[in-house]
Amino acid sequence: MEFWKFMFVPTILFLVIVAPMWITMHYRSVSRSSRSLTREDRESIEHMLETVDKLTDRIGTLESILDMDHSNWRQQVNREDRDKE
Repeated sequence: MEFWKFMFVPTILFLVIVAPMWITMHYRSVSRSSRSLTREDRESIEHMLETVDKLTDRIGTLESILDMDHSNWRQQVNREDRDKE
């Protein structure tokens, strides 16, 4: 019986303080790990970034072609934007 008297206070402290913190931290870490990106998500994002890079290069190329062929195209675009407002 002496053992149970000795273990009563630590058991109560464990159940009241340690166990709730332990459970909270466990489910918080599970929640964080489930929010991370999956492999498919990463691949999709990388594919989109590659596409954006290609499109950016294409836009740069088109702008340089327009600059050579029609040097005042930028002023025309700005004028049309002002007319819409």
